[in-house]
Amino acid sequence: MSHTDDPTAALPHTAGGAPHTPPRGPFRAGDRVQLTGPKGKLTTLSLETAGEYHTHRGVLRHDDVIGKPDEYLALRPLLNDYVMSMPRGAAIVYPKDAAQIVAFADVFPGARVVEAGVGSGALSLFLLRAIGPTGQLQSFERREEFAAIAQGNVGTFLGAVPDNWSVTVGDLVEELPGAVDEQSVDRVVLDMLAPWECVDAAADALVPGGLIVCYVATVTQLSRTAEALRDTGRFTDPMPSETLVRTWHVEGLAVRPDHRMVGHTGFLITARRLADGTVLPNLKRRAGKVEFSDEDIEAWTPGAVGERATSDKKLRKVARQSAAQARKVAAAEAGSAAAVAEGSEPVSDASEPTDGER
Repeated sequence: MSHTDDPTAALPHTAGGAPHTPPRGPFRAGDRVQLTGPKGKLTTLSLETAGEYHTHRGVLRHDDVIGKPDEYLALRPLLNDYVMSMPRGAAIVYPKDAAQIVAFADVFPGARVVEAGVGSGALSLFLLRAIGPTGQLQSFERREEFAAIAQGNVGTFLGAVPDNWSVTVGDLVEELPGAVDEQSVDRVVLDMLAPWECVDAAADALVPGGLIVCYVATVTQLSRTAEALRDTGRFTDPMPSETLVRTWHVEGLAVRPDHRMVGHTGFLITARRLADGTVLPNLKRRAGKVEFSDEDIEAWTPGAVGERATSDKKLRKVARQSAAQARKVAAAEAGSAAAVAEGSEPVSDASEPTDGER
């Protein structure tokens, strides 16, 4: 992808990290708004002057919302709402798993974090919020299209791409040694098909006591990643987990679980980096098969389990959409700041909105 074709080349950046304060007060052109329909269906769209949102129930004019305060059914989306409706090229890390990653990896303000497999940028947003303006997030992604989509989505939500976040297109094993010093990283987060290939590189980068967390989809990936962590002798015994979220229906005395729930999305596996020379005590474990053949791995690749790959054409389209949305939000922020300085109402020129729905 040449520089002139890069949809993220003109994205605005913020200096000094990512101190993002969500907009408050009346809606304005360029804002993203979450609408709730009569049946509870959520739709997220971007407001623009003279814009319209068409449904089978009629037309909602954006001008009827702009300038109005938050009301019951028109609200600015929260971060978890945004990641579920933003443009995506790769599958996202769901909010329930992102929350567990931030909690169990103990991602703290000021942390130095390495992320591999940036996808559509959902997890990057949660990590940037956790590390604050004094932290540093270095993300690695093998595909240019995914990196562009992630940068556009992050820029849209934060108003600009923060300077304490870098995205490197390339393989983590090859790029990480040249990007960070040994034993200088607090946390490593791997969201990829074969995280076991990156375990040694992660161990070299992590400080003693640092933590690695891997996000995988299948039990075969989970097992192989756990054995790879054990085989290095440089980590504590890995801790695997899975998070299932079930909402409840509560109306008067009618209290029951909802019929639908967010079930399996992936497994998390965490381990702490040991200081060099530390030897773990032997743990009693039942004997079992620990080696994987090529047939074992091939049986659980995305193609083998029926996952459809997103076409390059679709990825380029989504990258353009996310970059355009980020520029529109930045223009709205700039227009609002100028209006405040002049003591007038903010006016923003917005381009075509990107609609998403959950």
